Amino acid sequence: MRGVGLFEFGGPEVLQVIDLPEVHAGAGQVRIRNHAATVNPTDTLLRSGARAEQMKADPPPYVPGTEVAGIVDEVGPGVATGIKPGDAVLALIFPKGSNGAYREQLVLDARSVVRAPAGKSLVEAATLPMNGLTARRSLDLLGLNPGDVIAVTGAAGAYGGYLVQLAKVDRLTVIADASEKDEAVVKSLGADIVVRRGDDVAQQIRRHFPNGVDGLADGAVMKEKVIPAVKDGGAFTSVRGFEGVPTRGIRFTTTYVRDYTFEHDKLDRLRQLVDEGKITLRVAATYKPEEAAEAHRRLEARGTRGRIVITF
Repeated sequence: MRGVGLFEFGGPEVLQVIDLPEVHAGAGQVRIRNHAATVNPTDTLLRSGARAEQMKADPPPYVPGTEVAGIVDEVGPGVATGIKPGDAVLALIFPKGSNGAYREQLVLDARSVVRAPAGKSLVEAATLPMNGLTARRSLDLLGLNPGDVIAVTGAAGAYGGYLVQLAKVDRLTVIADASEKDEAVVKSLGADIVVRRGDDVAQQIRRHFPNGVDGLADGAVMKEKVIPAVKDGGAFTSVRGFEGVPTRGIRFTTTYVRDYTFEHDKLDRLRQLVDEGKITLRVAATYKPEEAAEAHRRLEARGTRGRIVITF
């Protein structure tokens, strides 16, 4: 059974096609014949060795990848989610040793697996779990109410795009940033106001909302540069571990999608929103397993809109 993994940390060139043993579903698990695995920034961090300390208990090869879509071919005892063999599904996974998404076959906790959206390809479906749940977690942490104003930085990216769309589902007013070339995309996702991307985003947001916004989700990882956009007593959440320094009563949180690893109902709700046309799945490009290194290079070059997907 083929996978894409690495035996030593480094640049994209360390990725190689490897042979992995067959696995079987245990209690509460399902086995998926994987067809599509996305390439995310977290995968490049694993590959580079940025997380080597957390991974040292597991021997190589290390297989990256956090989200997949495929066909269920084995269901273990005690699975209560209604998933059955033959179902097209999508799933969230956090790599441990060789059990990452870049492999033809993998076993997962059934709570992390839901049916794929109707009428969408498995390549498209694979782009939903990680960034969709990350966006959902951010909105839940911000705790805004219908009619409140949210600012989203990095709105053209996968996380930012889902945030804009989910915020509109939550009946929020959305002000988002975008480069000139991405402005039309961000508007199409539902942003009410789009300001130009740059170091002065906070000042631009304040021109539209002089008292500041109720909450801000910092997908562009601008950190201190965008805190001034938030009103006194507002909320700010980040995606890269930034915790913020208490100021003006702003409530700082850090979004970790791991908190929603087993939130089956939340993941299934995202699937339903795709079916309803309220969430857009965006694919930037597809690569074969043998081209995984090139897929990583493209992602690290930045500017990708939609997700890069490795197909099996």
